Amino acid sequence: MKITDRYEAIIKYFKQANPSPTTELHFNNPFETLVAVLLSAQCTDKRVNMVTPALFKAYPTPQAMAAATGDELLQYIGSVSYPNSKARHLQAMSAMLVEDFDGQVPSTMEELMRLPGVGRKTANVIMGVVFHKAAIAVDTHVFRVSNRTGLANGKTPLEVEKTLTRHIAVEDRYNAHHWLLLHGRYVCKALKPDCLNCGINQFCKYYNKK
Repeated sequence: MKITDRYEAIIKYFKQANPSPTTELHFNNPFETLVAVLLSAQCTDKRVNMVTPALFKAYPTPQAMAAATGDELLQYIGSVSYPNSKARHLQAMSAMLVEDFDGQVPSTMEELMRLPGVGRKTANVIMGVVFHKAAIAVDTHVFRVSNRTGLANGKTPLEVEKTLTRHIAVEDRYNAHHWLLLHGRYVCKALKPDCLNCGINQFCKYYNKK
């Protein structure tokens, strides 16, 4: 199957099956979005959503979170993965937002990646979710599904991101991140992909080689 045909078929399926995908994280503004996405690294959205209501109530602004200590923040996020480093990142990130960006979440890759704890994946999520830019964030789910289906053949998230960006139309890139992520989370799981109940198995390189 030609890669262009595979993209066309898979994107068409996702558009029909889930025309308006979105993140499963809960937040109310750009700052909360940034905090939630940072906390979600190597952690489930469900767990993040359990800790953020109290965290956001206690520290609703960058100014408030910048004034906190890592130990104070740790009391709210202790159940997420890597809580100690994330607590330090939240405080330092908030301080930089206040000092360098007037308390506002920046909108470019370069500026976002200056923030402590923010890597390329997180920056792409923020550009897409907050600023509605045509960004494709490659997390573990997107990476796995892209390589497994044959949409990409990349050894690194950046390689996969470049391949997806090259083949997916600008207007579909934001949705494509969520389509692939959700498909990986609920269907194309890491240890036991549910191939028989997968809506794109006929277009999947992995399934058709089994």
